[in-house]
Amino acid sequence: MQTYIIERADNSLTIGFKDANLSLIEPLVDILGRDDNVRIARFIEEHPDLKDRAVHIEVVSGTPEDAFKNAFRSIEAYFSEIDE
Repeated sequence: MQTYIIERADNSLTIGFKDANLSLIEPLVDILGRDDNVRIARFIEEHPDLKDRAVHIEVVSGTPEDAFKNAFRSIEAYFSEIDE
């Protein structure tokens, strides 16, 4: 899976996910939605054969990049605790 920036503004960021499945995106949007610094966190999915899945966030404070980094760290910590 590859991530890339689709659109960036002062308080918002949209990240695309090439070849991603929902097992990563759903917890990401959930964690971002619970972040007090995030005003909007939404999952964007158009036709899967034509467009990559994406997540858009807008923040009330801090940077959107920091919000994404913190959410990814939370996901990483969760999955690293799972035993095989």
